[in-house]
Amino acid sequence: MRKTGRYGRTFEASAALAADEAVRSLARGDRAAFRRLVGELADRPGTPDWAAVTDRCLTDRLRHGIASAWQRGWQPADLVRFTTRRHTARHARLATDAIAHEARTYSPGAVDDRWTEQLAGIQADVWWPDDGSHPSHWCRREGAERATYVACAIELIHLLETLPKLPPITPPPGKPGYGASSGSRSGAGNARGPTGTSRPGGDTSGSRRARSGPPGESGIGGDRRADLDQRILGRVRALLAKAESTEFPEEAEALSTRAQELMARHSIDHALIAAESGDMSGPDGRRIAVDSPYDAPKAVLLTVVAEANHCRAIWHRELGFSTVLGFPADLAAVEVLFTSLLVQATSAMVHAGPRRDARGRSRTRSFRHAFLNAYAVRIGERLRGAADRAAAGAGGKDLLPVLAARDQAVDQAVDTMFPDLAKGRAGSVSNYEGWVAGRAAADLASLNGRSEVTGAFRGP
Repeated sequence: MRKTGRYGRTFEASAALAADEAVRSLARGDRAAFRRLVGELADRPGTPDWAAVTDRCLTDRLRHGIASAWQRGWQPADLVRFTTRRHTARHARLATDAIAHEARTYSPGAVDDRWTEQLAGIQADVWWPDDGSHPSHWCRREGAERATYVACAIELIHLLETLPKLPPITPPPGKPGYGASSGSRSGAGNARGPTGTSRPGGDTSGSRRARSGPPGESGIGGDRRADLDQRILGRVRALLAKAESTEFPEEAEALSTRAQELMARHSIDHALIAAESGDMSGPDGRRIAVDSPYDAPKAVLLTVVAEANHCRAIWHRELGFSTVLGFPADLAAVEVLFTSLLVQATSAMVHAGPRRDARGRSRTRSFRHAFLNAYAVRIGERLRGAADRAAAGAGGKDLLPVLAARDQAVDQAVDTMFPDLAKGRAGSVSNYEGWVAGRAAADLASLNGRSEVTGAFRGP
């Protein structure tokens, strides 16, 4: 039997009503009402089992918010990162727990591989012993009072329920036809891109190709291709770590001349093999963080890295990330290279030290803004030159149409996902010294994002 509170309402209904009011108080910016309602939800003296009732209410509301976020195109890593951006790391940990709680309801065959990878990456694990005990265990882990849990939960619910809709780049859990254990996407329907719409030239035979290899290959062959790409990325990351840690600019510069050329050749290898085998699979997508401060020049850097590797980047400034579209091997290269270049740029920028004008006023911010803008522009010039040399070195009459077709497929995916895309104007730069220093640092940066790739891929 449900217990009844004031005005004949059940305790469950009273808790739900208080939670609704608390969320609405946040929406209208009424912090006083929010604090009062949090206090009521945290404790109502004389009401038996009130804590358990409110815990169930908030837990269910969080799970519903998480499921709604997936339907709006969000992914686990995006959500945790955005929660940190809007609130605190504590809120992000609560979001991770809510994601883990919701993910436990999915059958393994209904979750895309990339989704599973993100869940592992954010460490979305159910670490509490049973569902009803999570709030109390969370409070102990965080060293927080119950009211803190209630406030964090309400703020997270408000965030989840006001998330903007994003074009999906992976199918949400539970969508039929996507399995986590097989490494393939099989099921009825046309071949589909990251938008969930038919890909240009996509296979319409009623089945999706395996992600790990071209059509006609066995599952083992596709797995070998995937394993090879992972080995290449492992080697790339090791080389980038060396480039980032060297104290000798000449060493980094020596690595950079052939590095992007090798990255481009690896992309060319994938393109030619796909064309020769008749692989009609299309572009994929991923979201990459673009954090403050200086997020605008960082977004420019990601854009030039993406374009040099046959991808396109769309910046969501208010959300703190860019959506990058391209073919899988190119996307992996973009993420690794962008991360490394950003580390190198930040190191060089900090090493340059603070700046002041003749009157002693700080010019550090304008210097660093100009530095990163110039760095991005110069890196773009170098990457395009290296990619052009790689294409010229690969030769062959069949190469240009293959690359053009892939570029067209990516452009069409962008147009489909972002039909109302507006191009922003580049920001102005007012610090000449920072501009010169940024270009100089870009000339010394290692572009070794795919070094040693070609030899590893083509064999002897």
